[in-house]
Amino acid sequence: MHSFGYRANALLTFAVTILALMCAMASLSDNFNSPTPSALVQVLNINWFQKQPNGNDEVSMTLNISADLQSLFTWNTKQVFVFLAAEYETPKNSLNQISLWDGIIPSKEHAKFWIHTSNKYRFIDQGSNLRGKEYNLTMHWHVMPKTGKMFADKIVMPGYRLPVEYR
Repeated sequence: MHSFGYRANALLTFAVTILALMCAMASLSDNFNSPTPSALVQVLNINWFQKQPNGNDEVSMTLNISADLQSLFTWNTKQVFVFLAAEYETPKNSLNQISLWDGIIPSKEHAKFWIHTSNKYRFIDQGSNLRGKEYNLTMHWHVMPKTGKMFADKIVMPGYRLPVEYR
């Protein structure tokens, strides 16, 4: 006969194997979800656009942010981290990204939202590169599952331009 320790080891090994198999199946089931999120951002006002004493450009703006990210939620979604970034090119860098706003969406019920806000983080360029600059507003999100790998995606909204003169 087998000892108690041998039987406990066999049972524990079997249980952990089944748990790992269930986690793998749960993670793979997320691949069948085809999310269709939508987002719209309006720049209502440039509150100020100034040159700082050290020579950097700084912008403050009022935004309307609306999004429907409910399709990102499945039974395996723990939460979604979402942020809005301004993206533009300068002679030194092909891509500059500045986070303007962010949030954590804890559930599907909170995934459809409309926010009226000023940029939460400072929009500063190292240099005088922002006057008359075209930029994109990009809504990024990172889906954090209960089990499995995280995935990220974005919606790019082009066609925004900063003023030519400081205000």
